[in-house]
Amino acid sequence: MVEVWLPYDKTEVCARIPTRNFLGSINPKEKRGVSNANMEIMKALNQPIGSKPLNEILGPGSSVAIVCDDVTRPAPNRLMVPPLIEKLNQLGVKDENIKIIFGCGTHRAVESDEAKRILGEDIFNRIETSSHDCNAKDNVYIGTTKKHGTKVSVNKTFAEADIRILTGDIEMHYYAGFGGGRKSVLPAISSAEAIQHNHSLTLHPNARTSILKGNPVHEDMVEAARLAGVDFILNVVTNSAGEIVQVFAGDMEQSFFEGVKLVEEMYKVPIDRRGDIVVVSAGGHPADINLYQAYKAVDNALNCVKRRGVIVLVAECPEGYGNEKFYEWMANLKDLKSVEKQIRRHFDLGGFKAYRLLKALERVDIVIVSTMPDFYAVNVFKLRTARALNDALDEAFNIAGRKAKVWTIPHGHSTLPLMET
Repeated sequence: MVEVWLPYDKTEVCARIPTRNFLGSINPKEKRGVSNANMEIMKALNQPIGSKPLNEILGPGSSVAIVCDDVTRPAPNRLMVPPLIEKLNQLGVKDENIKIIFGCGTHRAVESDEAKRILGEDIFNRIETSSHDCNAKDNVYIGTTKKHGTKVSVNKTFAEADIRILTGDIEMHYYAGFGGGRKSVLPAISSAEAIQHNHSLTLHPNARTSILKGNPVHEDMVEAARLAGVDFILNVVTNSAGEIVQVFAGDMEQSFFEGVKLVEEMYKVPIDRRGDIVVVSAGGHPADINLYQAYKAVDNALNCVKRRGVIVLVAECPEGYGNEKFYEWMANLKDLKSVEKQIRRHFDLGGFKAYRLLKALERVDIVIVSTMPDFYAVNVFKLRTARALNDALDEAFNIAGRKAKVWTIPHGHSTLPLMET
């Protein structure tokens, strides 16, 4: 037997796979985390990519708005934000002139205990924080994107600040190509209308993982962020342990593209064959906080599983399915054709996630290992369930046959298997 440990919430679970069936584990090309994150971040802030340094961008009296990821994202904010605040303080910006906005997009607001964990107690106690509300009446219209016609309205605090800074991590994203950079404006701090219009572009064939060129979702996000007048970004690339590998600071576009190169080097993994069964973890907390987020791992796993194969999804989902629209579309529109027809008539992001899930289920069986009640997992989301990973594996072998070949992907939300041509 081969034992493979996979992240599950904040712990790990073990898959026991017969040696004769095991193809291998698809892992990122790991790089070591930096030994001193604070020092590396300061270095990047002082030597920005394609941008003037902060001391030439702002003055002591400047008001500064900083966008941070919410609780559904793995960005190491408590490592990134303190040195950024320290740098601003060194340049004469007082704490009371700095505001942190959690870029929630369409997600729920960040709770105070979560904000404290995200930022660290010191920053939480010193700096004013707020969660962006995409439905807020005071979101500020800043223009319409020329190519795709998205009417962009953004968070009032961000729009009115003298200096606008984005933070976050750069990783694979299943329709924007990559997360990070411009995504901290649209969708993170944009209006519901702007988010929906931008995300309606996800039906384009180029709106997929690791694709930027010709990806209309990405192009529209970049144009929206330009309209927002972003002054500076601080982004990082992390390894699968969540350690910072490299820091990218400065110009919103140049810094982001430099980070993308590293993500591709680390997280695109070539394979020589597809498996009958793929056991994929969403990557643990927060990537498996709910089914809506954990689905991204399924999207990547589809690259390495045979048609009519089985995906075993390892994702605790303590918050259940995670999105009401996702639930409503799955509950009310039972088949792919109905969802596709409706999504083209009236785009909805929760509906689009339902469309992607139903499309995956046309090709493979999915067995989920989670704490979701069967009523939702089975009756609404059309998944098979197992409470223990090896029970799920046994079910997968029953479906695919006892000679089935198995891949494992411990970090499915960020690892992209690619068939060698």
